Amino acid sequence: MQLINGRAVAAQMKKEIAEEVSRIREAGGKIPHLAAVLVGHDGGSETYVASKVKTCEEVGFKSSLIRYEDEVTEEELLACVDRLNNDPDIDGFIVQLPLPKHISEQKIIEAIDYRKDVDGFHPINVGRMSIGLPCFVSATPAGILELLKRYDIETKGKHCVVLGRSNIVGKPMANLMMQKAYPGDCTVTVCHSRSENLKEMCLEADIIIVALGVPEFLKADMVKEGAVVIDVGITRMPSSITKSGFKLTGDVKFDEVSSKCSYITPVPGGVGPMTIISLMRNTLLAGKKAIYK
Repeated sequence: MQLINGRAVAAQMKKEIAEEVSRIREAGGKIPHLAAVLVGHDGGSETYVASKVKTCEEVGFKSSLIRYEDEVTEEELLACVDRLNNDPDIDGFIVQLPLPKHISEQKIIEAIDYRKDVDGFHPINVGRMSIGLPCFVSATPAGILELLKRYDIETKGKHCVVLGRSNIVGKPMANLMMQKAYPGDCTVTVCHSRSENLKEMCLEADIIIVALGVPEFLKADMVKEGAVVIDVGITRMPSSITKSGFKLTGDVKFDEVSSKCSYITPVPGGVGPMTIISLMRNTLLAGKKAIYK
């Protein structure tokens, strides 16, 4: 069993991006600028956005944080999106999800200029991805592809089971794994809460990507010997053995499953660090106008 070290890969990518930003600066080019819009005071969102701002500093990007209270109206948020769309100094921006219930997330996502949509959520980016055209790929699936690539994990002709069908991870992941590319060229099965014979399907899989948000869902009796397991889940669970009183738990029962795997991602330290660095890479591409001229 080999542990897939997302922290180490993310650190290497961070170094590569910082070196490229240095070259841009030395050549007198424009430094990439990422803006983040944060609504309210959700703990998880605060943490994610703080990490994104910190990583921007570490790679040499400019960053801006725009804050609104929970009471912000949909019209005010749409006006903010319009300003960012039309600001020539902003190369890419994100509106941190989830948003308060009175705001339509889909309406906000669709209002973002797809050429600045470094989260890769806009229907144009999603559509381009689905037919294999250059686009901004959402950060978590992009990070998983990078892990598979950097660990030279064979995907061609393999059976990949994706557990979960969310728009952010499950659907794009399935799409990417079946494309004519490396990583890709898989036979893909997507399973979800309504799937029957789920255990049997997992037992046939060479690669299992778990993105359900159900702690320790994937057990040892669902995994065949030598499978590759990618755990996207991360849930704060109460714990009596940690100072904080909680521990981060994935969707895989790691202690049981890991001994059967050829490769597996831990939680934390697997997929998580790759998500933010993939967002940085999208921002670099946006700054260079490498996808959309």
